Amino acid sequence: MEAIRSIEYDRPQGLTCGIGEAWARVPEAPSQEEKRTLKERIRALLAREQAVLVTHYYVDAELQELADETGGCVADSLEMARFGRDHAARTLVVAGVRFMGETAKILSPDKRVLMPDLDATCSLDLGCPADAFFAFCDAHSDRTVVVYANTSAAVKARADWIVTSSIGLEIVADLHARGEKIVWAPDRHLGSYIQKKTGADMLLWQGSCLVHDEFKCIELDLLRAKHPDAKILVHPESPEGVVKLADVVGSTTQLIDAAVKLDAQRFIVATDLGILHKMQIAAPGKTFIAAPTAGNSATCKSCAHCPWMSMNGLANLADLLERGNNEIHVDAAIGERARVPIDRMLDFAARHKKCVQASGDLAKDTALFSNVGAA
Repeated sequence: MEAIRSIEYDRPQGLTCGIGEAWARVPEAPSQEEKRTLKERIRALLAREQAVLVTHYYVDAELQELADETGGCVADSLEMARFGRDHAARTLVVAGVRFMGETAKILSPDKRVLMPDLDATCSLDLGCPADAFFAFCDAHSDRTVVVYANTSAAVKARADWIVTSSIGLEIVADLHARGEKIVWAPDRHLGSYIQKKTGADMLLWQGSCLVHDEFKCIELDLLRAKHPDAKILVHPESPEGVVKLADVVGSTTQLIDAAVKLDAQRFIVATDLGILHKMQIAAPGKTFIAAPTAGNSATCKSCAHCPWMSMNGLANLADLLERGNNEIHVDAAIGERARVPIDRMLDFAARHKKCVQASGDLAKDTALFSNVGAA
């Protein structure tokens, strides 16, 4: 039996912010025996359908393990899409949220893209509806439109640039150096972080990730006092006060990389709890502590997990593969327009990587291993 969870999220109108209400299904957790049976069934169905499973770091550990074990991919949203594009499989099964499935379809328009639950969404996507965002862009038509990957295909199609948290800072710095003014959407925390780091002229859409927005700087400071040897890893979708306490600020992939490479044995991690599974695999001798999202009176001290990521489970994945339903469709014209700013970002990232490698400044390529200047 699944339950329905009601969720409030930021629903901006340009530079102001209201509150919207959404929902997520909470699937019943299977028993250990049911998990074993479901995994065997899924492996057989993936082979039967000649499909590949790609999952985000934030979905449950069982799905991440299945992706690794069956030749799939566990990665951030863009790498998931790129892996699917380059893989020989004609069917991509995306365990994540809807914008990830859409991005995979944009980069692989001739492939069948399936998701365990098409209603699995994202507060950043919900908080940036296309019509309202188009009107905002039209009101500031002199500005370059830079859009975070956590958005719908329609919003991507309106953008000049798509960015991820791993390359957004470099792209905005380059645009700023060329004298361009920017409309940024949808995450205000990531936008503010980049704005302060680059000095760029940015109008920030006022969306937020409901997971990262809940991290508390006071509680994080208290936790650090208990673990003074720990390095603090923070995703830049978090509030400014939390970012200021970080030793490392970066994307999901960059935070995993930092956990492996930094000379520390203990880490406090301020992003979705799902990432801890991958961190523990990548750095098995190290300790990872979830950053606090609530104060002493809360029933859950550290409960940073996306409710929509939780809608991906073994049972609905098995049913999906059995029935072949829940296919992602993106209007062809919208997909073609959305691919232009995505390809623009990928080309920029490739050039940037070559420049960094040529200079030998590998630390710059991650832009992570300190938080200097992140005022």
